[in-house]
Amino acid sequence: MGTPGYSVTKSKGSQDPLVQSGLEVMSGKKLSVAIVGAGMGGLAVASTLRQVGFDAQVYEQAPRLERIGAGIQMMPNAMKVLRRIGVENQVRAMSFQPYSHLNRVWDTGEAMRELPMPEDLFGAPYLCLHRGDLQEALLSVLPSETIHLGKKLTGLDPSSGGVTLQFADGTRAEADALIGADGVHSLVREFVAGPDAPIHKGRIAYRAVYPSSLLNGRDIGCSRTKWWGIDRHIVIYYTSASRGEIYFVTSVPEPAEWLTRESWSAKGEVHELRAAYAGFHEDVLAVLEACPDCHKWAILEREPLSRWSDGRVTLLGDACHPMTPYMAQGAATAIEDAAVLARCLAETEGDDIEGSFRRYEASRKPRTAKIQAISSANTWMRGGDDDTSWLYGYDAWNVPLAQADTVTS
Repeated sequence: MGTPGYSVTKSKGSQDPLVQSGLEVMSGKKLSVAIVGAGMGGLAVASTLRQVGFDAQVYEQAPRLERIGAGIQMMPNAMKVLRRIGVENQVRAMSFQPYSHLNRVWDTGEAMRELPMPEDLFGAPYLCLHRGDLQEALLSVLPSETIHLGKKLTGLDPSSGGVTLQFADGTRAEADALIGADGVHSLVREFVAGPDAPIHKGRIAYRAVYPSSLLNGRDIGCSRTKWWGIDRHIVIYYTSASRGEIYFVTSVPEPAEWLTRESWSAKGEVHELRAAYAGFHEDVLAVLEACPDCHKWAILEREPLSRWSDGRVTLLGDACHPMTPYMAQGAATAIEDAAVLARCLAETEGDDIEGSFRRYEASRKPRTAKIQAISSANTWMRGGDDDTSWLYGYDAWNVPLAQADTVTS
C-alpha cells in the first residue's frame, strides 16, 4: 500500500568567493535542484549546492521551523563539512566541547572505554549542542527566499528534462533534479524504491533538554558519557558552551503501539522513565530526578536500499540510510552526503545528473551501510580499542570519489 494522499508518476526515459569549498563553481545557466525536507541534511545540501553554483530550493512540509527539544553531537567528520559551509565558528560559539567520549558501566560507573577528542586528533572539533542551534546556523547561510514552508509533497512527475513537484496546497514547483532529504518516513524514497515500512525492533528513546540549574550545582563532568546497562543505555551531555543546558537520550526495550508518523514529538512519562533506570549509578539517577518532563520516540530502522536514485531523483540522509542514534552519525552522515553529492554534480557541471547521482551513491553507500550495521548492533565504543579514525577522520570534501559503475546493492 502506498502512502495515503501521495502519488508518483514515473516516466521512462570561473572563480567565486564560494570557491573556498575547493570545488570549481559552475558557469553559465544554473542547474536548479529541489530539495524536499529542511532537516540538517536538507539545509546542508542546499548550502553545498549553492557553493558550486547551483540554484537550490528547499521545500518543507512544516508551516514553521520549530526549536525541537533535543541535543545533537557534531563529530569531526561532520564538522569538516560545516567548516566549508561557513558555519563552524557560529557552531563553536554556542556548543559544549567535550573532553572525551566516556563509556561507563551502568551501576558501578567503571570506565569501559574513554576516547579523548582533542581537535588535532581528527582535524576538527567534537561539539555538542541543541538541534535548534545547529538548524539556526545552517539557515543563517541560506537566503530566506530559498526556504519554502508549508509545502507537503503529494506527488512527483519526472520527465526527461526535469521533475515537477506537487504539493498539498495545490501548488507546483519544477526543477532539473530532486533530492529527497525527507527523513525516515520519506515520500521521495517511495518513488525511488517503492513503498515499505520502517522496522521497529522494540526500542524506545526518551529524551529531554532542561536547565542544568535544576541539578542544584551537580556537575555531570567534562565528557559526553554513555552509561551501558544490560539491555538499555543512557547518554548524557551539556548542549551549550555555558553548560547551562543538559540533554539526555535513552534506549530502552518497550513496545510502540502508539507509534505514528509524527511520533518525534510524543510526550513521555517521567515516572516511567525513572523506573526504567532504577538501580543505575547515582549520577544517572540525579539527572533523571531533576528532569521536569520528557519526550519519547520509537527507534526506527530500514534495510539498506538496493538503489538511492531513479533518473533525476536521488535520496540523502535518513531517506536512504536511516540508522539508530547509537553512534551519533545520523545527521553527520547526511551532512557528509551533502558534500559528496555537490562534488559529484560539480565535476560534470550539472551536465550529467543521472551519472552524478550514480557516482554519489557509489561513493557513499559502502560507508553508510557499514555505519548502519554497527549502529544497529549498538556495540560502538562499548570497550576494546578498535580503530575510530575511519569514522571520525573521514573528510567528505577530499575522499576519493568512486566511479558510477561501481555502485552495489
